[in-house]
Amino acid sequence: MEHRKLLLVANTGPEHVGNYLYQAAVSMGIDAAVHHVQLANKGPRWAVAAAWRLDRRPLRLGQYGKSLIERCAQFQPRLVICVGIAPVSRSALLAIRRMGIPVFDYLTDDPWNPRHYARWFLQALRHYDYVFSPRRANLDDLKRHGCPAVSYLPFAYSEDTHLIRDCRTATEDSSGPDIVFVGGADSDRIPFMAGLLQANFSLRLYGGYWERFPATLRNAGGIIPPQEVQRVTASARIALCLVRRANRDGHVMRSLEIPAMGGCMLVESTVEHRGLFGEEGQAVLYFQDIPELIRKARWLLDHPEERQRLRAAVHRRITSGGHTYRDRLCSMLACSALTTDSEAERSHARMGTDR
Repeated sequence: MEHRKLLLVANTGPEHVGNYLYQAAVSMGIDAAVHHVQLANKGPRWAVAAAWRLDRRPLRLGQYGKSLIERCAQFQPRLVICVGIAPVSRSALLAIRRMGIPVFDYLTDDPWNPRHYARWFLQALRHYDYVFSPRRANLDDLKRHGCPAVSYLPFAYSEDTHLIRDCRTATEDSSGPDIVFVGGADSDRIPFMAGLLQANFSLRLYGGYWERFPATLRNAGGIIPPQEVQRVTASARIALCLVRRANRDGHVMRSLEIPAMGGCMLVESTVEHRGLFGEEGQAVLYFQDIPELIRKARWLLDHPEERQRLRAAVHRRITSGGHTYRDRLCSMLACSALTTDSEAERSHARMGTDR
């Protein structure tokens, strides 16, 4: 295999996409390095907070850009992949491109979400060589914004972090809650949880900020490591999957992680979810509102054999091929010179209809 160098601009914490892409690159024999985005906010908390209030700006945006340019000069990657709303200014991005290094962005968040909206990032965004988005809802926005190349690229699962090889080894915890949800406490998610609790379901919520809402305070389990997420998902009777509406999501990271972990899914109905999981009852059950969520959760609790069938069906559907972060990395590499012919052929076949 030819020598290949890839520089990731990312957070490689254990639950982040950057970590999964780095694992995938190493498994493919790519010489991969990471320029950690946390460096852009190194400083006193008050200063970081003040800079963030000013146009969502990282505290050390300029210094980070200079250090990234220096890293590129030293490491000489064939490709730079930024993940999310990366702290790379327009001037830094253009400087890297002048070095002959293409720069891609796997845009894991919606930059038009009011929580993420930052003029400095939008100024830089149109200068990426390629932007990949895991949400169809903003593809046209990205094209209108002036991004030269845009493709839909869904989230995935990590074979190292999420995958249970045989979901028959997943056994439900008879003493555990009826329903488990892993994700942040967005305000539009609270009514769903309040509805389940009012309907007397036992519920456990993992992720940030659930303790801030009176309705979910007692059910908050905090942020837990990936190994524990895998355990609680596999042992839950029902694993709930909600999108983030402010992000215009059609699916989320958990949409692919839950099947790999062997969970029985009750899924918010979206076009993207139905594309992933098929018709109702093939691999998951869908809901569109709180009454339907409650009704289908009760049905699943009353039908343990169906829970096991659905658990196996969705695991088989998602893990049978094409949904790992290695697959996603191959798709991005296929749009650069940093790929082998066989990888390019497979990846273009997967992406052909999404451009």
